[in-house]
Amino acid sequence: MTTPRELSHQLREVQTEDLHRRRLLVGLSMVGAAMGQIVSLYQMGVLKTLPDPPLNIFDSSKVDAAEYAYARFQTPDALMMIVNYGITAWLAGAGDKDRATNAPWIPLALAAKTIADAATALELGREEYAQTKKLCFYCQVATVVSLASVVLALPEARKAWGAWRGK
Repeated sequence: MTTPRELSHQLREVQTEDLHRRRLLVGLSMVGAAMGQIVSLYQMGVLKTLPDPPLNIFDSSKVDAAEYAYARFQTPDALMMIVNYGITAWLAGAGDKDRATNAPWIPLALAAKTIADAATALELGREEYAQTKKLCFYCQVATVVSLASVVLALPEARKAWGAWRGK
C-alpha cells in the first residue's frame, strides 16, 4: 500500500506516460467543470446572458434556457456537469503511479466513465440542436473535453485490462 507521503510525491513529481495523461485528464476535467460553472451561473439567474463567439450556430443563452436544460431531476443541467467532471477528476487522480497493475478497477472505471460521458455529451448536443437549432458554446467545449478524455484514459485502461485478466 502506498503511503500518503509516497502518493503525494508520485502524483506531483514522478514522470510517467500514465501520470502525464492523468494530469491532463484532471486539467481537462477542470475545464469541463468551469464550463458547467459558467452555464450554472446563467441557469440560476446570476448572469443574465452568456456571451458567444461570433458564429451563427451558437446561442448559449437560448440553449441553456430551453426546457431540456431543466428536464432532469428538477435542476439546471449545468450543475450536474460540475459534479460529473469532478468525479472524472477524482478517478483520474485516485491511486498511485502503478494503479493499472495494483488497482486496475480505477483506470477501467475511468475509461468506462469517460466513454459514457462522451456519448452523453454527444447526445445532449444532438438534443440541444434538435430543440433550438443552435448550440451552446460552453457545452461544446465540454463535449471536446469529454472526447479528449476518452483518448487519454484508454492507454492506461488497456494496461489495467491486461493486469486484471492476468496477462
